[in-house]
Amino acid sequence: MEPVLTVAEMRAVDEAAQRGTGLSALIARAGTAVATEAMSMLGGAYGRSIAVVAGRGNNGNDGRFAAQLLTRRGARVVITAPGEALEPRSAVDLVIDAAYGTGFRGDYNAPDPGGAPVLAVDIPTGLSAELGVAGRGAVRAIRTVTFGAWKPGLLLGSGPELAGRVEVRPIGLPVAEAHRSMHLIADDDVVEMLPSREHSTHKWASAVMVVAGSPGMHGAPVFVAAGAGRSGAGMVRLGIPGADPAGLPTSSAVARSLPSEGFDVAVLDELHRFGALVIGPGLGTGDATAESVRRLVAAARIPTVIDADGLGALGDVSRAAGVIAARQGAPVVLTPHDGEFARLTGEPPGTDRVGSVRRLSEVLGAVVLLKGSTTIVAAPDGAVLLAAAGSSRLATAGSGDVLSGVIGALLARGVEVQAAAALAAHVHGRAAGLGHAEGLVAEDLPELVADVLSRAAVEREARAGERGPRRGTGPMPHG
Repeated sequence: MEPVLTVAEMRAVDEAAQRGTGLSALIARAGTAVATEAMSMLGGAYGRSIAVVAGRGNNGNDGRFAAQLLTRRGARVVITAPGEALEPRSAVDLVIDAAYGTGFRGDYNAPDPGGAPVLAVDIPTGLSAELGVAGRGAVRAIRTVTFGAWKPGLLLGSGPELAGRVEVRPIGLPVAEAHRSMHLIADDDVVEMLPSREHSTHKWASAVMVVAGSPGMHGAPVFVAAGAGRSGAGMVRLGIPGADPAGLPTSSAVARSLPSEGFDVAVLDELHRFGALVIGPGLGTGDATAESVRRLVAAARIPTVIDADGLGALGDVSRAAGVIAARQGAPVVLTPHDGEFARLTGEPPGTDRVGSVRRLSEVLGAVVLLKGSTTIVAAPDGAVLLAAAGSSRLATAGSGDVLSGVIGALLARGVEVQAAAALAAHVHGRAAGLGHAEGLVAEDLPELVADVLSRAAVEREARAGERGPRRGTGPMPHG
């Protein structure tokens, strides 16, 4: 996991580094990183025209040091102060934004780059490093070189759009010694944290119970079941309240009709055989359904994912907290989008999305996953995991149902509850990236999820092979 440091946490790291390494050495390292990135973008420096917008602080000093290095490499570099025009526009090959750093607040009148690409230093000027909120006139970069660690604003709100591709350069900052309450899930985490299958495993070792759907609403439960099955659940039992037994969906999941009312009793009778429960999508909003959901969630003693109509059944925060408290510590994940979050809490997440999710998680005593282009997963102790692999491709009906199934499968496979939710969100986003750029639908996702997880499993096996085979094992045959 990659550390994500708040402004205060980063300030403490900077101060520690200045006491140890010294400010001038840090500026030299940061400026070198900026110059290197600029040459990478331009294919070299010789004969290039570069404008550096440099403020009076350390961010500006980084830009000025980069300007010196680029000049030595044969570039024509002009340094301007924030607010000054860039002239002549047509002659500029690159603009380096080193106006202000992570402490900047408010609006900023960014100079017009005249069509030239922009490289931002640490964070685009005008973008909040804490919240990802952009002031008027904020810089729009195609690449950002940031130092030490990710800043939340690069991942939240307008950050991904304004920062472009982000390169994190360590420059000797003691990030490992810092207080870190937030991390970004990376591809390598899937490789390292995805459980391997034991030779003696069986289908019930990672079984998932899905309680979803209603008469005429079979799409959502099928998506949940497919997401779970393609994520390694050995057995998926799909229970649909009120369904006509003759019209149950046919798939690899074992489907059954549940009573329309009091279905919690039927589920609890066999729930002990399962490693995780997913409940909610497509259940409907009737009072009897809501009562059954609350009773089932309160009585379940296995990891549980609550989504969609299941969230609505919990009621407001106070009532939801009571239901979750009755579980006696059994793990639970809530997966709201913004609208469901607002219905649960009485207000939308607002600009401080991380803070909002943290507060809800603490009050409920549950892991809360707030969906978005960057998904936020908070635990009751305040720890936050971010999954930033998502994209607008996932803005399609049923994609959230697939995500719930993936979380359920990872829980059933033994992944820790917060990690399971965050890994699932990351894999879900990566899966969408493998699919159609236009026209991706929920039906596509489960198989793409399996592709992502399979690649991670192959990589894990390759790394294990580099460390040497275990006694009595050898290469698996192909075919």
